Amino acid sequence: MLSRHLIKYDAIVGYTLRSTALRGYATAVEQTQINETASATNEWQNARPYSEMPGPSKFEMIRGFLPGGAFYKKTFIEGMTDMAKKYGNVYRFPAMFGRPEMVLDLNPKDYQIIFRNEGIWPERRSFEAFIYHRKVHREDYFRGVRGLLTTTGEEWAKMRTAVNPVLMQPKNAKLYLNTLLEVNDEFLERIRHIRDPLTLEVPDDFLDDINRLTLEGVVGIALNTRLGMIHKNRDNPDSKIFLKEIRNFFDLTEEVEIKPSIWKIIKTPKFRQLMKNLDTLTALCNKYIDEALKRIDLDSEGKFTSEEYKEKSVLEKLLKIDRKIAVVMALDMMMAGVDTTSSTLTGILFCIAKNPDKQQKLFEELKSILPNKDSRLTIENMNNLPYLRACIKEGMRYHPIIAGTMRRLPNDVVLSGYRIPAGIDVSVSSNLLLRNEKFVEEPNKYIPERWLRNNTEGKKYQLNNPFLFLPFGFGPRSCVGKRIVDLELEVTLARLVRNFAIEFNYSTDNAFVPKMVFIPAIPLKFRFEERKE
Repeated sequence: MLSRHLIKYDAIVGYTLRSTALRGYATAVEQTQINETASATNEWQNARPYSEMPGPSKFEMIRGFLPGGAFYKKTFIEGMTDMAKKYGNVYRFPAMFGRPEMVLDLNPKDYQIIFRNEGIWPERRSFEAFIYHRKVHREDYFRGVRGLLTTTGEEWAKMRTAVNPVLMQPKNAKLYLNTLLEVNDEFLERIRHIRDPLTLEVPDDFLDDINRLTLEGVVGIALNTRLGMIHKNRDNPDSKIFLKEIRNFFDLTEEVEIKPSIWKIIKTPKFRQLMKNLDTLTALCNKYIDEALKRIDLDSEGKFTSEEYKEKSVLEKLLKIDRKIAVVMALDMMMAGVDTTSSTLTGILFCIAKNPDKQQKLFEELKSILPNKDSRLTIENMNNLPYLRACIKEGMRYHPIIAGTMRRLPNDVVLSGYRIPAGIDVSVSSNLLLRNEKFVEEPNKYIPERWLRNNTEGKKYQLNNPFLFLPFGFGPRSCVGKRIVDLELEVTLARLVRNFAIEFNYSTDNAFVPKMVFIPAIPLKFRFEERKE
């Protein structure tokens, strides 16, 4: 009897304590929220008004880009960096030619605030000429599904939710390993064919071969199609046109979207060229997509996609979700996945070639899992390559290919002591700070060890701000092709370093020119010496 009373008493006390604890927790949460709200209110009240933020006037901007101006013959990014010296790390960029004004932020202390306030459907300013092409110029083709690059809000979220399981899961991306190995076999064959037999250097236009490598890889993953454009079927006219138009796309987009342009008022010659360029790219991509769709439709027994060691294409996987989403996503992968990956790979190769001690360390790691030059990479042995991934990350830090990202915040925030009203575009220009000694230890040295966990040598070089290094953007709006690009870079760098000792015996000063992305601007005369071990 006594034991039953004790149990009952124990239960009552326990319930009372738990109830008290829960009430205490709820009170603590409420108090924290009240404190945070009060702190935010005080911060807003004490901040300087948005109108006081410095920045160039419209006249300064127009005059600056005209002949004789401060930014004449400079890229927009170069002009932006120059303005930071005059106006500070955070400044206003005026509304011009139908574009809203924006804030350019070069203060990494603000970045956490920006991303914490981006909302569930992060919004960023899209390329408006690109939107015009899909929404107006080619509305007949893109009606209903305009892709991730040109949408925001719920429309963007619906498509991103559909494609994330296929593209963003690391285990799904790795399924394309054998496709990329096949593509890389042809790339190695190409290098051996074109390098000078005496100097072992490849020709000046090696960038064309790198572009073909990345396009071949994207087409292989998106459509399960081999074009053979790297070496075997190099003279295919469609491939030549495609690569030419991809380069034109980046040049024209900079003219129309980045630099001041009046295309919204008057359809300028550059704007009309861009529309024609996008029409050509759409038609070529659609040709490849249609051929893949016909093969899939005729493949009732699954022989096409169940070929040994081959994974179903992204197109086929997305067809099960929505046919139009599948087609537009495959199109975007081909248009966006060439120059971006090519520039990234080139920057990494520069770093590897200019730092033979780091290259040797990488070679030793690769040799441990690939004892012979023709040993095969597998999903399993690729799990044991931490230095390979560190070399890639450090190359992306040393030679970033974009200035940063942008957010249009749904909430009022305080950045660098200024009130930023909701709806203002904020440019997070973090990549422009990755070679700045204020924020990165030894920024002009290539130190892959800074990315290795628990590495004593690299610990002092690690970045203190996690929002400083954002090669693929951040959060829900980060690059949807990140996993595939990672795999492409890992496979290509591993195969190259395992087969060749790589050198670049020329200056890499001003190696890239900033367009919409940073594009190699010097001859890529890499030297590839065959490894004997």
